Amino acid sequence: MKEFSLYRRRIIPNECILLKDDEIVSFDSERLVTRWNTIRPKKDIHHGISCFFLAEGLKVSKFYGHDGQLLYWYIDIISHEWDEDTSSLYVTDLLADVIIYPDGFVKVVDVEELAEALEKGDITDAVLCDALRKLNRILTAIYSREFKTLSDYLESFE
Repeated sequence: MKEFSLYRRRIIPNECILLKDDEIVSFDSERLVTRWNTIRPKKDIHHGISCFFLAEGLKVSKFYGHDGQLLYWYIDIISHEWDEDTSSLYVTDLLADVIIYPDGFVKVVDVEELAEALEKGDITDAVLCDALRKLNRILTAIYSREFKTLSDYLESFE
């Protein structure tokens, strides 16, 4: 597999972090699968596996506790850029997220951060519209039981 660097950009807080310790499991033009441990120790989350569905603008992750039990699925709304000169993939978290708990409960979080980022000028109207459209598509997929296609793909790497 071709060597490259993976970066996570966040809008709130404004940061760009090299994910140097993430294990690249699979990478092609449409998807990137990684295994990882938390960057900063947390009392509940220990590690996980993620699939960046690049064309769909989604990062679908499974978060596990210290005991190896699934805590929840976590879906980030994202955008990405490939820098050919540095062989780097920059993934930007577009703030709104969806959590799916093992019992099937679905929770949408951080939508207020989208409004805050727009008000502060940290994102454009176009980025806000892109994030909301992606959020709508993933919620539609979850409610129509089409999320299983994405989750099955990720689970094939476990």
